[in-house]
Amino acid sequence: MIHKPTLAVVGATGAVGAVMLQILSQHADIWGEIRLVASPRSAGRKLAVRGEECEVVALGEDAFDGVDVALFLVPGEVSGQWAPVAVAKGAVVVDSSPAFRLDPDVPLVVPEVNPHAVRVRPRGIVASPHDTTLTLLPALGALHAEFGLRELVVSSYQAASGAGRDAVAALRTQLSMVAGTELGAGPGDVRRALSDEDLGPLPAPLALNVVPWSGTPEEGGWSSEELGLRAETRKILGLSGLRVTATCVRVPVITTHSLSVHARFEHEVTVERAHEILATSPGVVLYDDPGAGDFPTPADVVGTDPTWVGRVRRSPDDPCALELFVCGDNLRKGAALNSVQIAEAVAAERAAAG
Repeated sequence: MIHKPTLAVVGATGAVGAVMLQILSQHADIWGEIRLVASPRSAGRKLAVRGEECEVVALGEDAFDGVDVALFLVPGEVSGQWAPVAVAKGAVVVDSSPAFRLDPDVPLVVPEVNPHAVRVRPRGIVASPHDTTLTLLPALGALHAEFGLRELVVSSYQAASGAGRDAVAALRTQLSMVAGTELGAGPGDVRRALSDEDLGPLPAPLALNVVPWSGTPEEGGWSSEELGLRAETRKILGLSGLRVTATCVRVPVITTHSLSVHARFEHEVTVERAHEILATSPGVVLYDDPGAGDFPTPADVVGTDPTWVGRVRRSPDDPCALELFVCGDNLRKGAALNSVQIAEAVAAERAAAG
């Protein structure tokens, strides 16, 4: 009888956890027990996965007994504390938090780009990138493999859900307050109409607005998410000296991140060849006919798994540069799906070994 590995989902009751349970229910059933783990206050709740009701157990050492793979969908401080515990219990950890992404002994993996990296994990941990990086890399990695990436300039347009459930609730509240009004016609009128409570975790009004800030402050005026995208892209592509500049912007979208991308390559590029590459790359959908109104938007992409790519153009001043626009659901590929893909690769590796 074939032994099916035991999977633990840590953070099963969160927003990403809900998407994770949907994906696990939709994918091939390679797992034996799926153990749902969350904070003690959520213990005892029942959630559906694979058509069955499963009771949530409290996060603690006993939660990892007999676990082969543990998916961590929790804040970095929780992963930092409990991932080593899970490893000590014999599990391979797949972590979606920032805790281990830049650790040189932890591979940072996008399965469409660097699947081989999963196999070398000195600490027993594999990290999944930030949701903005994951929106970008399936397409960018495919183009890099063909043309050789030299420089990257991106502006991200990040959905409220990337900042958590409270940010989504704040955006919905703000939208209800501005709908049907004349707000947005005078300086500061939207901000004055909202209380600090209405802002939630957002640094400025998001309804009728865009906010050029996402993350925490870093040296030189950069945000943690801008520098994180730079460092993660370098690590995943194996290009430690890659020149990357990012500006991260929060936009009034519930779910699905978008990026405007300027990518400069070692070799001359053509739109025709770029289209061929993108159209045949795993995890990528090419949707690029602006004359017919075909280009990706968050409202059309939300709820789907791939990275969608459109507006592919060769730079008018540089034959080695491409401009493109990408969209991806930040709760699916941007969080849950990538972690599931990594976990499935680990499970396949273990099955092949034994």
